[in-house]
Amino acid sequence: MTEETTNLDALRADVLQWITDDPDKTSRDELYRLLDGLPAAGPDLTDRFAGRLKFGTAGLRGPLRAGPNGMNLAVVRAAAAGLANWLDAKGAEGPVVIGYDARHGSRAFAAETARVVTGSGRRALVMPGPLPTPVTAYAVTKLGAAAAVQVTASHNPPQDNGYKVYLGRELGGDLGAGAQIVPPADTEIEAAIEALGPLSEIPLGDEGEILDDKVVDDYLNAVASVVDPDDPKRLASVATPMHGVGGATLVRAMERAGFPAPTLVARQADPDADFPTVAFPNPEEPGAIDLLKALAIEEGADVALALDPDADRCSVAVPVGDGTWRQLSGNEVGVLLADHWMRKGRKGTYATTIVSTTQLKAMCEKRGFGYMETLTGFKWLARTSADLAFAFEEALGYCVAPEFLRDKDGISASLIVSEIAAGQAARMATLQDRLDELAEEFGVYETGQLSVRVEDLSEIGACMKRLRAHPPTSLLDEPVTDYLDRLPDADVVTVTTANARVVCRPSGTEPKLKAYLEVREDVGGDLAGARERARASVEALKAEIAAVLGVPH
Repeated sequence: MTEETTNLDALRADVLQWITDDPDKTSRDELYRLLDGLPAAGPDLTDRFAGRLKFGTAGLRGPLRAGPNGMNLAVVRAAAAGLANWLDAKGAEGPVVIGYDARHGSRAFAAETARVVTGSGRRALVMPGPLPTPVTAYAVTKLGAAAAVQVTASHNPPQDNGYKVYLGRELGGDLGAGAQIVPPADTEIEAAIEALGPLSEIPLGDEGEILDDKVVDDYLNAVASVVDPDDPKRLASVATPMHGVGGATLVRAMERAGFPAPTLVARQADPDADFPTVAFPNPEEPGAIDLLKALAIEEGADVALALDPDADRCSVAVPVGDGTWRQLSGNEVGVLLADHWMRKGRKGTYATTIVSTTQLKAMCEKRGFGYMETLTGFKWLARTSADLAFAFEEALGYCVAPEFLRDKDGISASLIVSEIAAGQAARMATLQDRLDELAEEFGVYETGQLSVRVEDLSEIGACMKRLRAHPPTSLLDEPVTDYLDRLPDADVVTVTTANARVVCRPSGTEPKLKAYLEVREDVGGDLAGARERARASVEALKAEIAAVLGVPH
């Protein structure tokens, strides 16, 4: 018997054992077909059974497929049972709120989660339909829940799905109520999943209580209250939910806050799990908002808003005077929002992450506001301070109202962007004009990113090792003033000079090494020249750090 035959026999045994415990006939049939396709189907089956999809601080996320290393009813049942058992072990009272988006499998995964929750003796409160993730994050505290689950893969490709978990006040405390889980909750839930017996022994109840529209109405009232009723509301806006679930909620929120309804990109307005008009349903991806910018030009809009498919992030585009539109970076939107709240006198701490622009720090220092920064991820930003006023991350995430929602929210962020844009329009100006004014006050902060995708994850470790072994002593001919290695808390290295900064880290969600670059230039009466110099410096910095890491740029 050859080694290959032995391996295939062992794989076949693993698959058959899984099939005996898989509650979903569709998944069982899928695996039987693959077994019939052996040995050609060997690599596919090997990948599906390389290990179980692990429960981390982002919950679960993976491809829709049968087997332990995928999103399917069996994996969801186990995750729900592990969560229910963990809540019981913690003595947490209250229901579990369950939300879901419009991706393939989302409704079925939500129903399965509800059956497990009710089977454990706990109430399951299920959202009335496919809704944005921020509605679920809001509901966990509004409804006094022990926890919440949102079935979504956010901006992942169409073939993926996922599972986010939020904590209520009892387990999350004042800072973590309505926020995503952080360690050690993730490892404890993972341990509870691993401790499960056969899936057939997990008690199942009914599909829970379907909530009515009041929870959405309460959310809309909350986000609309963030807008100043006395500020200008005249605004021509366009928007896209990018085939996700945010379109209707955004329109209702805009109207409730007093703005005219945005014109939606018709081909992307309704939920569509196949995302037919975008190669990758992420507003950050090149070309993702091309239809939105075309509509903005057609409509003569003041501002263009793009939500990601679960509407917890938003991107913004603005007219730039030559008939074209420019997509703002997450850092630029974050600075605009922070500036708005500061000018409104919103007291408290302003927070961002270690990879976002340092301009927020400069603004806080000059204007006398508290400042904090955290590791990447809103699970950390949400917990920075009891007096959190505003938080953002460069990856298009903004928390404009932490008093009722401690997570990123593309809907409420869109409202405040609209408030700023309407105020600018009232004085015959644009969002770009306000960015120019901020540059005159604080200097030009130009950011960029070096992102290297790898096939072998060990390459990332080798790059980080090279950086640590031979850190640069200068960047752009300026001496390094600070070198910070965040091990063991995080695999992150920061290198800083008087006017430049580089933050290197492995991606937390993709097989990528990322270097976040920033250069500051004084304006000196020549804003256009400062911007041109800053852009050139970022490109030069990209080449320098690529050489240090030993990667192409």
